[in-house]
Amino acid sequence: MRVFLFIFLISTYSFSAIIDDYMNNLQKEVLIENPNFKGFDIKRGEEIFTSKHIGKRGKEISCVSCHTNDFSQNGENIFTGKVIKPLSNKTNPKRLTDVKTINKWLKRNFNDVYKKEGTAQEKGDVLKYIISKG
Repeated sequence: MRVFLFIFLISTYSFSAIIDDYMNNLQKEVLIENPNFKGFDIKRGEEIFTSKHIGKRGKEISCVSCHTNDFSQNGENIFTGKVIKPLSNKTNPKRLTDVKTINKWLKRNFNDVYKKEGTAQEKGDVLKYIISKG
Protein backbone atom coordinates (compact mmCIF):
# COMPACT_ATOMS: atom_id res chain seq x y z
CA MET A 1 0.00 0.00 0.00
CA ARG A 2 2.84 2.41 0.80
CA VAL A 3 4.44 1.75 -2.57
CA PHE A 4 1.18 2.56 -4.34
CA LEU A 5 0.77 5.76 -2.34
CA PHE A 6 4.36 6.79 -3.07
CA ILE A 7 3.94 6.16 -6.81
CA PHE A 8 0.64 8.09 -6.79
CA LEU A 9 2.22 11.06 -5.01
CA ILE A 10 5.21 11.12 -7.37
CA SER A 11 3.03 10.90 -10.49
CA THR A 12 0.69 13.59 -9.15
CA TYR A 13 3.62 15.86 -8.34
CA SER A 14 5.24 15.38 -11.74
CA PHE A 15 1.91 16.01 -13.52
CA SER A 16 1.33 19.11 -11.42
CA ALA A 17 4.84 20.50 -11.90
CA ILE A 18 4.84 19.95 -15.66
CA ILE A 19 1.39 21.39 -16.30
CA ASP A 20 2.01 24.30 -13.88
CA ASP A 21 5.24 25.20 -15.71
CA TYR A 22 3.50 24.93 -19.07
CA MET A 23 0.58 27.08 -17.93
CA ASN A 24 2.99 29.67 -16.48
CA ASN A 25 4.77 29.87 -19.83
CA LEU A 26 1.45 30.32 -21.64
CA GLN A 27 0.53 33.05 -19.18
CA LYS A 28 3.81 34.88 -19.88
CA GLU A 29 3.00 34.76 -23.61
CA VAL A 30 -0.48 36.14 -23.02
CA LEU A 31 0.80 38.94 -20.78
CA ILE A 32 3.12 40.13 -23.56
CA GLU A 33 0.09 40.61 -25.82
CA ASN A 34 -2.34 41.68 -23.11
CA PRO A 35 -0.83 43.21 -19.93
CA ASN A 36 -4.34 43.32 -18.39
CA PHE A 37 -4.75 39.52 -18.58
CA LYS A 38 -6.28 38.23 -15.31
CA GLY A 39 -5.80 34.49 -15.75
CA PHE A 40 -7.08 31.52 -17.66
CA ASP A 41 -10.78 30.84 -17.45
CA ILE A 42 -12.63 27.52 -17.22
CA LYS A 43 -15.79 28.95 -18.85
CA ARG A 44 -13.85 30.31 -21.84
CA GLY A 45 -12.10 26.95 -22.10
CA GLU A 46 -15.41 25.10 -22.04
CA GLU A 47 -16.77 27.36 -24.78
CA ILE A 48 -13.72 26.71 -26.95
CA PHE A 49 -13.84 22.96 -26.27
CA THR A 50 -17.56 22.50 -26.92
CA SER A 51 -18.31 25.04 -29.68
CA LYS A 52 -18.82 23.65 -33.17
CA HIS A 53 -17.02 24.93 -36.24
CA ILE A 54 -16.50 23.88 -39.81
CA GLY A 55 -13.13 22.18 -39.42
CA LYS A 56 -10.31 21.77 -41.87
CA ARG A 57 -12.03 18.80 -43.51
CA GLY A 58 -15.18 20.82 -44.18
CA LYS A 59 -17.26 19.02 -41.56
CA GLU A 60 -18.86 20.54 -38.47
CA ILE A 61 -16.70 19.52 -35.52
CA SER A 62 -15.80 20.43 -31.96
CA CYS A 63 -13.27 18.99 -29.53
CA VAL A 64 -16.17 17.02 -28.01
CA SER A 65 -16.72 15.30 -31.37
CA CYS A 66 -13.66 13.15 -30.72
CA HIS A 67 -12.89 13.52 -27.01
CA THR A 68 -16.50 13.35 -25.67
CA ASN A 69 -17.75 15.28 -22.63
CA ASP A 70 -16.64 12.52 -20.24
CA PHE A 71 -12.91 12.94 -19.86
CA SER A 72 -12.62 9.65 -17.95
CA GLN A 73 -13.68 7.69 -21.06
CA ASN A 74 -11.96 6.92 -24.33
CA GLY A 75 -12.82 9.08 -27.29
CA GLU A 76 -12.62 8.25 -30.97
CA ASN A 77 -11.27 10.25 -33.89
CA ILE A 78 -14.34 10.83 -36.06
CA PHE A 79 -12.27 10.74 -39.25
CA THR A 80 -9.97 7.77 -38.62
CA GLY A 81 -11.83 5.76 -35.99
CA LYS A 82 -8.67 5.70 -33.87
CA VAL A 83 -9.28 5.39 -30.13
CA ILE A 84 -8.22 8.44 -28.10
CA LYS A 85 -7.24 7.72 -24.52
CA PRO A 86 -9.08 9.66 -21.80
CA LEU A 87 -8.18 13.31 -21.21
CA SER A 88 -8.50 12.86 -17.44
CA ASN A 89 -5.16 12.60 -15.70
CA LYS A 90 -6.85 10.50 -13.00
CA THR A 91 -7.96 7.91 -15.54
CA ASN A 92 -4.96 8.29 -17.82
CA PRO A 93 -1.93 9.23 -15.66
CA LYS A 94 0.24 9.87 -18.75
CA ARG A 95 -2.09 12.61 -19.97
CA LEU A 96 -0.59 16.12 -19.87
CA THR A 97 2.80 14.96 -18.58
CA ASP A 98 5.00 15.82 -21.57
CA VAL A 99 5.26 19.38 -22.89
CA LYS A 100 6.29 18.28 -26.38
CA THR A 101 3.21 16.07 -26.64
CA ILE A 102 0.93 18.76 -25.21
CA ASN A 103 2.20 21.25 -27.81
CA LYS A 104 1.86 18.74 -30.64
CA TRP A 105 -1.75 17.85 -29.87
CA LEU A 106 -2.94 21.34 -29.06
CA LYS A 107 -1.53 22.58 -32.35
CA ARG A 108 -2.97 19.68 -34.34
CA ASN A 109 -6.39 19.75 -32.69
CA PHE A 110 -6.80 23.52 -32.96
CA ASN A 111 -5.91 23.24 -36.65
CA ASP A 112 -8.38 20.39 -37.18
CA VAL A 113 -11.30 22.13 -35.45
CA TYR A 114 -10.64 25.86 -35.85
CA LYS A 115 -8.31 25.93 -38.86
CA LYS A 116 -5.74 27.90 -36.85
CA GLU A 117 -3.05 27.16 -34.29
CA GLY A 118 -4.75 28.70 -31.28
CA THR A 119 -3.47 31.54 -29.14
CA ALA A 120 -1.66 31.10 -25.85
CA GLN A 121 -4.80 32.30 -24.07
CA GLU A 122 -7.03 29.84 -25.92
CA LYS A 123 -4.66 26.98 -25.14
CA GLY A 124 -4.46 27.98 -21.47
CA ASP A 125 -8.24 28.31 -21.19
CA VAL A 126 -8.79 24.88 -22.77
CA LEU A 127 -6.19 23.26 -20.54
CA LYS A 128 -7.70 24.89 -17.45
CA TYR A 129 -11.07 23.46 -18.46
CA ILE A 130 -9.66 19.97 -19.10
CA ILE A 131 -7.81 19.96 -15.77
CA SER A 132 -10.93 21.17 -13.93
CA LYS A 133 -12.89 18.18 -15.23
CA GLY A 134 -10.03 15.71 -14.77
